[in-house]
Amino acid sequence: MKTVRFLSGATVPALGQGTWNMGEKAARKPDEVRALQLGLDLGMTLIDTAEMYAEGGAEEVVAAAIAGRRDEAFIVSKVYPHNASFDGVRQACERSLRRLKIEAIDLYLLHWQGHHPLAETFDGFEALKKGGKIKAYGVSNFDLENMEEALAYGAPATNQVLYNLMKRGMEFDLLPWARAQGMPIMAYSPLETSGREQAALLENPGLKAVANAHGVTPAQIALAWVLHQEGVIAIPKAVDPVHLRANRAAADIRLSAADLAALDQAFPPPRRRRALEMR
Repeated sequence: MKTVRFLSGATVPALGQGTWNMGEKAARKPDEVRALQLGLDLGMTLIDTAEMYAEGGAEEVVAAAIAGRRDEAFIVSKVYPHNASFDGVRQACERSLRRLKIEAIDLYLLHWQGHHPLAETFDGFEALKKGGKIKAYGVSNFDLENMEEALAYGAPATNQVLYNLMKRGMEFDLLPWARAQGMPIMAYSPLETSGREQAALLENPGLKAVANAHGVTPAQIALAWVLHQEGVIAIPKAVDPVHLRANRAAADIRLSAADLAALDQAFPPPRRRRALEMR
């Protein structure tokens, strides 16, 4: 599988696993744990979670999934903005570590920018890093101005943002800037999330035509397109084993120049700057 290297030096698969909406119902936990374990088996070893997801419930699902397999997994978690003071970051991280049942988080992100000064948040991250509680840190949902400010205060390893064929706004400015910095982008919701938006994506005639030509599903082509982008890591969430295997197969699809042109026609790239899209 294609890999991507973080500025921290860590190398991860370009296709990982998301956990949004996991941990919300106890009855679903066994299936969610098995899904993450199957993903590990398939080589999708980056697992993204957050203290926000089910108020820590998703981190507990991750803990069960990686029990006895910690060395196989690259764990990403995120801190709430309201917890992002110097002391708050430390306390939030300690809670996440207890829920995850690990000694260190591989990559710890500020979920979005809040009222705490970014310099204070990054000082907290640096203290956690020096204390061995996290191995690297980064941000999420930062636009270009946010990222330029972030570089003045620290060394974020990545920026996690909403990115898919329908949400391409960051290609105008943020993505080229990140590539110039050698900074990977993590793409959440690469297949959209809401029923209406996902249907608009997957029912698009242009996307379906490319999928038919490859003999795969529109979702697989949409995911393959994200994975085709230089320096981008996709973190779709899936619980159904069929969907997990389909996602993994998408990583092996090679899109031709004609495919990419057809997808650009179906989902035009941005021609002007747009506000950063968020979920």
